[in-house]
Amino acid sequence: MHRQYKYYDFVMAAFVCVLLCSNLIGAGKAAQISVPLLGPVTFSAGVLFFPVSYIFGDVLTEVYGYGRDRRVVWAGFAALAFASLMATVVVSLPPASSDYARQYQEHLVGVFGDTPRIALASMIAFWCGSFSNSFTLAKMKLLTQGRWLWSRTIGSTMVGELIDSSLFYVIAFYGTWPNEQIIAVALAQYALKTGWEILMTPVTYRIVGFLKRAEQEDYYDSRTNFNPFRLN
Repeated sequence: MHRQYKYYDFVMAAFVCVLLCSNLIGAGKAAQISVPLLGPVTFSAGVLFFPVSYIFGDVLTEVYGYGRDRRVVWAGFAALAFASLMATVVVSLPPASSDYARQYQEHLVGVFGDTPRIALASMIAFWCGSFSNSFTLAKMKLLTQGRWLWSRTIGSTMVGELIDSSLFYVIAFYGTWPNEQIIAVALAQYALKTGWEILMTPVTYRIVGFLKRAEQEDYYDSRTNFNPFRLN
């Protein structure tokens, strides 16, 4: 008999919402801030919010287990795939014959006209990074016997974000950007994403504590089949 949870569906919806918004709203803007000792640092604006999806992934695996997080990752992947398909179709449709429609089309292409290669890179990187994050956290929870939550939330994010950033920039830009630029940008994004996880650790603790009490659940993946293609 499957357990019913009060907040699992809400956490899933929040995860998918953050994932879509960070990819559709923030990914297209290159922002730049001045950092003491480092000078100007350029980054994708989506980096400010995309790591929140990893925090949700940590919370889901820590409280509900790898298997239930696996379903959420697949839901996020399907949402990304549909959003990419919809963006491609909408951008490809010819605009109406008016000045406003033609100008709007140009802006639409600028915001949602990612190349198929970049969209594919985003989906592959997300899928691999998210499952690596969840697998690492589940195994670390067994290894630490449920102690030192901070070690597995940060450690799993370091693994997942490393895979995510490495795959995305190599798949999306290898052959079009110099290799040195790919490495530099990927490292900068990785540092920002993992830094977010470290800063958000107190928030993660509070959310995990609340959900464990409310759901009366603290799942250990001692008998879990970690095949990412299973849904049950």
